[in-house]
Amino acid sequence: MILLDEADWHARRDAHVERMRAWTEPHQARRARGEKHPVLDFLFTYYSHRPAHLERWHPGAGVVLAGESARAYLRWPAYTATDSGVTVDLAALPESRRRSARFIRDLLAATVSRPPRLGCFGLHEWAMVYRQPESEIRHVDWPLRLGAAGTDEVVETQTIKCSHFDAFRFFTEPARPLNTLEPGRDRQIAMEQPGCLHATMDLFKWAYKLDPYTPSDLLADCFDLASDVRELDMRASPYDLSPLGYEPVRIETERGRAEYARRQSEFVRRAEPLRLKLIALCDVLLESSTHS
Repeated sequence: MILLDEADWHARRDAHVERMRAWTEPHQARRARGEKHPVLDFLFTYYSHRPAHLERWHPGAGVVLAGESARAYLRWPAYTATDSGVTVDLAALPESRRRSARFIRDLLAATVSRPPRLGCFGLHEWAMVYRQPESEIRHVDWPLRLGAAGTDEVVETQTIKCSHFDAFRFFTEPARPLNTLEPGRDRQIAMEQPGCLHATMDLFKWAYKLDPYTPSDLLADCFDLASDVRELDMRASPYDLSPLGYEPVRIETERGRAEYARRQSEFVRRAEPLRLKLIALCDVLLESSTHS
């Protein structure tokens, strides 16, 4: 167990809050104005971790917070008081959290064991608008760079290789048969691979699914990576978001596909240590529940 004195953990907590407010405060300001953001809203709407929870600092498993102010953490049921201070109570890990940790560990371990595939070129976003009536397009306020016909042509002339079920399930009905793979919820562990942008963004989801046992610095690192991946995801999409400062990655061209694959490869490198840390956290949780 690591013991943090009161001044130390207060400083870590305050630094985390400041780091996260760089994201949460602009989001809350946009929401108050009724302003939609086609790139950044995804981080707060598709993912269900609320801004207030994102700002909340947790030390993570195996850390004891010293000092009287640490008792404020006892209002959350995962925490317990010890002779040294306050810490998350691993011995009282609920069965539902143990099951989550087992699934997350199995998924991430399978993912990290596979070589990355870098040939999807973000075509999932194109397949989500393929032959879609304009009124039903998700980001209807933003024009398609190539128009509807040009967008459909890209989908029809490129090879779609989407392996991620939570992207594939948003394909339009005409686009589904064009996918060369058949992802499904029951095949997620068998198909997830580290080159997938959505699998990388989902590291944030797996981090907050294990909250408050996840150290908040790990959660924040996963969030930062997800935000960078989301930017590429939408820059490579069929939408023209250049007025927002997102210059397109033109995956309909050879040069654009090369740029996409290069960035994709960078994300694989950044994601690997975070994926391994989450696996190690799951191991701690599962080990503690075995001995409880």
